[in-house]
Amino acid sequence: MRQDSLNPAASGEESRYSRQLLFRGIGVQGQAKLAAARVAIVGCGATGSALAALLGRSGVGMIRIIDRDFVETSNLQRQSLFDEADAAQSAPKAIAASRKLAALNSHIAVDPRVDDLTPENIEDLLGDAHLIMDGTDNFETRYLINDFAVEKSRPWIYTAAVGSYAASMNILPGQTACLTCIFPDSPNGTIETCETVGVLNSAVTMAASMAATEALKILTGAEERLRRTVISYDIWQNERAEVSAATPRPDCRTCHGRDFVHLRGARKAQITLCGRNSVQIHESRRPIDLAELSRALKPHGTVRYTEFLLKFWREPYEITLFPDGRAIIKGTVDKGLARSLYARYVGI
Repeated sequence: MRQDSLNPAASGEESRYSRQLLFRGIGVQGQAKLAAARVAIVGCGATGSALAALLGRSGVGMIRIIDRDFVETSNLQRQSLFDEADAAQSAPKAIAASRKLAALNSHIAVDPRVDDLTPENIEDLLGDAHLIMDGTDNFETRYLINDFAVEKSRPWIYTAAVGSYAASMNILPGQTACLTCIFPDSPNGTIETCETVGVLNSAVTMAASMAATEALKILTGAEERLRRTVISYDIWQNERAEVSAATPRPDCRTCHGRDFVHLRGARKAQITLCGRNSVQIHESRRPIDLAELSRALKPHGTVRYTEFLLKFWREPYEITLFPDGRAIIKGTVDKGLARSLYARYVGI
């Protein structure tokens, strides 16, 4: 990043950000703070790519994009930083997004990381970020982010979009509730994902817009303006809900107990190689409704199930799922890819 980009009036930057500079909540000082900020976005699917575009256009000085997936044609309906050429090349999402951001704003730095966030690499990927943004699609990774953020006293913003539902929550460790305060345990049973119930791109945009606005408040020092609730909208059903997240819960294992089970890897699904070209995911105490999941998966491949197991074929992979949540994924020995497939079609 060029040093003169820290001064929004340098090299014509006042023209690029003129409408933002005119906004009383940001102004020249706020724009300079944005230029000096470092943001990490975990996941660059629908919400992650929208967040990256909004923050990149706003002039956030350094954006790190972390994602291990690649672009597919089905992504183009809602993942705003990708195009048909990216899908044809099966480009890694982090790389494709960084190229688009560079074309949108050459005055910022973009750091693409084609990686899967784990307890082992989280310090390297998130350690220097002033703010962490949630572009993920599963609670396992969100709990990991939450553990890290609370331990390091680092703000992060939870963001979710599925179907016609959009939600967002600011987490300021020590000041507001954390994710575990609101959701003490990961959802059990069959979980809705974009792959199984779809998603409206307008719901994605709404979730990302709410989160990006809160990010600007945090990065410019306008914390008195921050929303201290979990807010959600169902834009198809015209429903809105809001729950206070203003204070940490006294019995929270993360905030109060400082028990970072996900950061230690204690709650992570155990994954092992299982024979030739297959990976086994050992989910514990997670009952799955195989009949319900079968109906959700039918549009995406071939499905067969009995009361004992479900088999799902989507070339070149075969997923065998058991009622307790355990799965065998054939067609790969890449544990990160196996986790991604499990999250995509079963939900984590």
